[in-house]
Amino acid sequence: MKIPIYQVDAFTSEVFAGNPAAVCILDAWIDDKKLQAVAAENNLSETAFLVRNDVGFDLRWFTPTTEVALCGHATLAGAFVLFVCRNWTAEKVRFQTRKSGQLTVVRRDKFLEMDFPSRPAHKRTSPAGLEEALGVAPKEIFGSAEDILLVLDSEKAVREVRPDFSALGRVDCRGIIITARGDRSDFVSRFFAPRVGIPEDPVTGSAHCVLIPYWADMLHKNDLHAFQVSKRGGELFCAYAGERVRITGKAVLYMEGVITI
Repeated sequence: MKIPIYQVDAFTSEVFAGNPAAVCILDAWIDDKKLQAVAAENNLSETAFLVRNDVGFDLRWFTPTTEVALCGHATLAGAFVLFVCRNWTAEKVRFQTRKSGQLTVVRRDKFLEMDFPSRPAHKRTSPAGLEEALGVAPKEIFGSAEDILLVLDSEKAVREVRPDFSALGRVDCRGIIITARGDRSDFVSRFFAPRVGIPEDPVTGSAHCVLIPYWADMLHKNDLHAFQVSKRGGELFCAYAGERVRITGKAVLYMEGVITI
């Protein structure tokens, strides 16, 4: 069996920045154990698998250790592969997912605009061990369906967090988002998910499903400019639309090849 594979850096216009994702194009779904094995072999935060359907593509995402319900940067990478590498001629591509419904990506010149579900967070208490693992005392703590959101005082505070990943992996949630007002943008963030095999994710589209409604409310504006201030870094242009959010960014091809199984 031979599977076309592409590696794309998402939310950036330069290689070696943004968030790398693998994109695999399948003729039909193969055994889940093989999908997980491929993702583990790729050893990237996400591998996206695409299978053609009647209106677009079925889409699934795997970290090196598990399947996830929603991933932004690998969706952006998948759309980039279709538009740029596979000559998808329509302006929009539709992805059908198992747990996040239909997602669409529209090509707008050099940008790709994703339509994702909004996931507003609600105030909650801090779970045991979280603040100690991060080494911070947040201004506020919120919880969403899968993640915990911590609001810090400044962009500098977000950049300076040095988590204890072993301790953070024992906190009962999928991932931890830290955020603050940005110095040169509306807001900045970082995302940690050691429980699903990703100590720190470079740029996380799904986290912005939580961040966008929070900052839209705080800043009283629906159009937002964001940076994820990880070591690789990434830029996102965001819009709040009630039950949906739009997340826009660029992507660039790093590698293409063939997997032989």
